[in-house]
Parts: sequence; structure tokens; C-alpha cells
Amino acid sequence: MRSRRPAPCRSGFAAATAGRTLHAMNEAADPGDDVLMLAWASGDVASFERLYARHRGPLYRFLLRQLREPPLADELFQDIWQRVIAARDDWTPDALFRTWLFRIAHNRLADHWRAARHRPPAPADGDERAARQPDPSTPEHELSDFEQRRRLQRAIDRLPDDQRSVVLLRLEQELSLEEIGAVTGVGRETVKSRLRYAMDKLRAELNP
Repeated sequence: MRSRRPAPCRSGFAAATAGRTLHAMNEAADPGDDVLMLAWASGDVASFERLYARHRGPLYRFLLRQLREPPLADELFQDIWQRVIAARDDWTPDALFRTWLFRIAHNRLADHWRAARHRPPAPADGDERAARQPDPSTPEHELSDFEQRRRLQRAIDRLPDDQRSVVLLRLEQELSLEEIGAVTGVGRETVKSRLRYAMDKLRAELNP
């Protein structure tokens, strides 16, 4: 049986690198995002599936923390991956896939905020639902930890959009200042400034 040849590459760069990319995938037990992206651009669907499995959790959590509504987060999540698929040929190994992905997410969120003209409020019964959570082991300790997390989430929710984004990208996604700048489209010093103001506000609210 003949082995199926890879689909033709859409760019000269992809054509020149497809062979060594697929070879690297065979050699590496856990290929990096750049290897998977080049293989996907050359027609390897399995590489996209691996990229999706690797990044879907962090991306969805980022959206949910921003939007606070699972149905809306689901909608934007699907839209962002559609944009990734449509724009895959624009990616180059000079940019980290993670940075590129979160840049698309940041732009999609910005579109949403402009259209909505306000941030969706937290669920009206959020505090009531949280209060019903069980305390399985040490009630005092668990309640204290839960209350701290809830206070932190409320404080993050009250940050301006630009400051909230850099906090979540830094603390939860562990992006560098340079990566956050690439995602949000601002310089490193602006990222540092927004992060500093955000952390000052959080400290003031959590330690009055």
C-alpha cells in the first residue's frame, strides 16, 4: 500500500522545512509548539490536535476569568480557534505559538468589550452558591482559604480591563513581560506599569 504524501505546502518556507519538521516529530517524544505548527501548516492534522490539547485548558481558563460566563467563554473559545485555523499560515517560528494564540484571544476580547460597552457582571447568585460549598476536612482552614480566593477574585474583577489582563497573563499563564507585551500590543515598560498599578490595588484591597 502506498503511503499518503503530505498535502502541498502553502508557502515556500513551509515547503522547505516540512521534511525536517516531520522528522523532528518522529525523533521527539514531546515536540515543541513550533514543530507542531510547521507540521500542521504542511497538512498534518494530528499536529493541530496535539496543539489544541496542549493549549485549550489555559486558553479557556483565561477567557472564563475575563468573561465570568461559561456560555460566552465557550462562544469566544470556539471563535478564537477558528481564527487560529484561518491564520495559521501567518505564524512564523520567530513568534511563540502561545504568544500568538493569546494575542488572538486578547484581540477577540477587545472586540467583545467594544461591542458590549461593559463587562458582564458576576452571577447574581455567585455568593450564595459559593456559601453552599462543602468543607470536607478542617472547616476553619478551608473556609479561610476559600474566603481569600473569593476576595482575590473580586479584587481582580474590579481592575480595569487592561490591568486585569496583564495580571491574569502573568499570574495564571506565567507569561513573561515581553510575551505579555506581544499579546497586548504594548511595550515592556507599559506592561510593568500596568502590572505594578494592578498589584498595588490588589494589595490595598486584600490588606486594608
